[in-house]
Amino acid sequence: MKKLTFVLAAAGLMTLGACQKAPEAETNVAENAVETMDTAVENVEAAAENVTEAAGNVAEAAENVAENAAAATENAAQ
Repeated sequence: MKKLTFVLAAAGLMTLGACQKAPEAETNVAENAVETMDTAVENVEAAAENVTEAAGNVAEAAENVAENAAAATENAAQ
């Protein structure tokens, strides 16, 4: 969804850039579009890192639950 939004935003910026009459304005719009794309890529990479970290946390939590359940079963048996 974020990628689609980004692509639409970039297309909108390029469309606005095409409407400008001054060549300098077109350059600024293109530079802004490139910066926006770079920022979007960085955001996607950060999101991927967050998802990976969250998955690791979930796996660790599941392991803790299993260990606690095993300990509780052992304590109940004694």
